[in-house]
Amino acid sequence: MAMRTPIAQVVRRAAPHSSATSLWAPCASRWTRGNATVAPPVTQNSTGSKGPTAMVFMNMGGPSTTDEVHDFLSNLFSDADLIPLGRFQSLIGPLLAKRRTPKIQKQYSDIGGGSPIRKWSEYQAAEMCKILDKTSPETAPHKPYVAFRYANPLTEEMYKRLLADGFGGGKGGRAVAFTQYPQYSCSTTGSSLNELWKWRQRLEGKRATGEVNPEGSIKWSVIDRWPTHPGLVEAFAQNIEKTLQEYPPERRDNVILLYSAHSLPMSVVNRGDPYPAEVAATVHAVNQRLGMKHKYRLVWQSQVGPQPWLGAQTSDTVKNFMKKGNTDMILIPIAFTSDHIETLYELDKEVIGEDAEGHEGVKRVESLNGNPVFIEALADLAKAHMQSGIACSPQMTLRCPGCVSERCLAQKEFFAGQTQLIEPPSA
Repeated sequence: MAMRTPIAQVVRRAAPHSSATSLWAPCASRWTRGNATVAPPVTQNSTGSKGPTAMVFMNMGGPSTTDEVHDFLSNLFSDADLIPLGRFQSLIGPLLAKRRTPKIQKQYSDIGGGSPIRKWSEYQAAEMCKILDKTSPETAPHKPYVAFRYANPLTEEMYKRLLADGFGGGKGGRAVAFTQYPQYSCSTTGSSLNELWKWRQRLEGKRATGEVNPEGSIKWSVIDRWPTHPGLVEAFAQNIEKTLQEYPPERRDNVILLYSAHSLPMSVVNRGDPYPAEVAATVHAVNQRLGMKHKYRLVWQSQVGPQPWLGAQTSDTVKNFMKKGNTDMILIPIAFTSDHIETLYELDKEVIGEDAEGHEGVKRVESLNGNPVFIEALADLAKAHMQSGIACSPQMTLRCPGCVSERCLAQKEFFAGQTQLIEPPSA
């Protein structure tokens, strides 16, 4: 279907990204590991004001308790954007969830009874907003929200909280959807944005009011990818350097760096999804920061189902290298911004504990979690985005060559069109 207005025409060119070199100096303080504190309520009650601003962290999410595992898996397997299962997905998805729930519950029990991703997401969002209140006072106060695709708090819940807090519903206000997948994929960021667009339409868009952009609705913009941001690169590089110090000097230069990212079905890759290229861009940037001194490979984890997935698989790679006598390897979860089951169970217990048989030479870098360099990077990204006056990157407006999803088209048209409604703080 031809678009009424080409998406690219409604996206203004972003201003050049400001230098942020001073933010990425080595940080001497220890990472914060406590639970996130509850942010005070912020009420949007001034239509047209440039603040407050809702900062919405979007991610896949994970069950906080073992009782939430079934619903999490049911939501996950029912999402054709993430795991395409064909025309009977609505039937197959719940069956797969029921079948796998006991096994996955056991895995979550083994890592403490649930995923820590909600704790870390809430902490990161709250700490970023504290920085933004100081560095971007014209858009302050900034209120943190978390919207998960498959676990609580779901996108629907988040959107209803926005309305309850006075954003939208005739009162206007600005909200930034900040994907916590640094590298864009239609299966992750795209799926989360499709869900956000769906609930926006239901709660204050055309289905709710009869208008596409009713007066006083939330003005949305999207930080849709950031694979080579200098702060993200620096945070990863510092963690790698810290782990390298655990090896004796005579072994250090021969350690193999294995950058591990969540895999994709080859059907998604062959459709033209940008994720593999953007993950590779992050890997290259980190290696440049490290001086290109170490051997490395980009590998892929978390394959689900019988379809062909992007490889080589992380577990197979570790086993094959060990057979060849390469027993010093560092696993780097390059596409994740905090710990969850893929790091704490899949990498730590399965790959290191089983595939590598606990060999002392196979290690994993610490996840970003509360890393202050990383949180400074988030704040820098958010500030630059709000100052740019654009709703999304030009790259987001380009559909995959093989995309036939009308929902994806409508979602992209909507977010690109928001550029006409927002204005930079300096305007």
